[in-house]
Amino acid sequence: MTSNTDTIEPDESATKRTRRDYLTYGGAVALGGLLAGCTGGDAESDPTGSDGNGTDSTDGGSGDSDDSTADDAGDESYTASISPVGEVTFESPPETAFTRLTHHADMAFALGRGDGITAMHAPDYYDGLWNQFVERLPGVSLDWSGLYSSWEPDKEKLYELDSDVHLADPAWVTQVEGWDREDIDEVAERVSPWFGNSLSDRHQEPAPEWADDYEYYGLWEQFELVAEAFDERERYEALAAVHEELLGTIEVRLPPEEERPTAVMIAAADIEEIYAYTLSNPGFLTSHTRPLGPRDAFEGSVESGTVVDFETILDADPDVILYLGGMEPGTDMAGRRAAFEGDPVGSEVTAVRNDRIHPQGARYQGPILNLFQLEMTAKQLYPDAFGEWPRYEEGPYPEIPEEERLFDRERVAEVINDGA
Repeated sequence: MTSNTDTIEPDESATKRTRRDYLTYGGAVALGGLLAGCTGGDAESDPTGSDGNGTDSTDGGSGDSDDSTADDAGDESYTASISPVGEVTFESPPETAFTRLTHHADMAFALGRGDGITAMHAPDYYDGLWNQFVERLPGVSLDWSGLYSSWEPDKEKLYELDSDVHLADPAWVTQVEGWDREDIDEVAERVSPWFGNSLSDRHQEPAPEWADDYEYYGLWEQFELVAEAFDERERYEALAAVHEELLGTIEVRLPPEEERPTAVMIAAADIEEIYAYTLSNPGFLTSHTRPLGPRDAFEGSVESGTVVDFETILDADPDVILYLGGMEPGTDMAGRRAAFEGDPVGSEVTAVRNDRIHPQGARYQGPILNLFQLEMTAKQLYPDAFGEWPRYEEGPYPEIPEEERLFDRERVAEVINDGA
């Protein structure tokens, strides 16, 4: 693995005094080492006063014994578990988090740790995209610009970042050139634990060394586990209640299947290479489209992620085209529509003729983006049932009249900023 001259060498980092004392793993990543979380006399406890997984993380009532301080410190520890990592014991809630993919960054943001993110993939791009949505959460701010870009993380950089937890899937990280299981164990032991799952995105097959312990999670299932790692049960439950209410609204208003439009999601920097994505396949990438049940315009003939052309799209003739990344500030949605309208084949597609090419945000969504994308996609697919989606060309998420909103922005903002 390439090292940087300005980073801390692994042996130096392992011997220097850090905020972490001991880490206990009880699952797939089995090793000795350091306990996760922030330790010492000034360590902050869970701001919500809740425990991540039902164990007692409050003061155990030590009385006046001489070792009461040690007892109290021990009582603050708690455990959380996720596949493929297994069980991790935290001495106190993490304050900083390394992430690789944005579903994990959004989870930390939802739990009030947005400012504690130390790394993520394409931080400037996703900072711009996420802030298009955050604009509609009163009093909430987000700044991921300038963070370390972690798509191909450098191990020595992880020592330098010294994050309290690595919200990333070790089974995916070991697919990156230069990383193996020994590197994963070393970082967990000498820096902080791994705690993440990413192959649930579309139920990807893990490498054989991870396969026996690998489980797939829905987006909100994984968010619950991450909330346990941060000892933020109450924040999770508050946001999950908003999500459940939104799903209930969708279920009640959703038209019968035979009345639903055909749809496809695409991504394209230009019309020469168009990627098509289906909307109901397993995994959290479709957690904002699968509950809405649109009909697959390709009728199973095109696999998700296939490169298609205008002829293929016209053969499918979708009623609605969802344009991935269309909400990103640098995307010219007017120009993308014009590319279809100006092509003799593309202009014949029903979605183009009826002006139903709509923007999307990101598939690697966490809970906050998922709420917005469920609302926007419901309106884009079923305007008669959920209210009209404004024609979007640029700027932040449109200002939806309060009576037409499908979830409570103020409540979500309150949970992010102040806890449950």
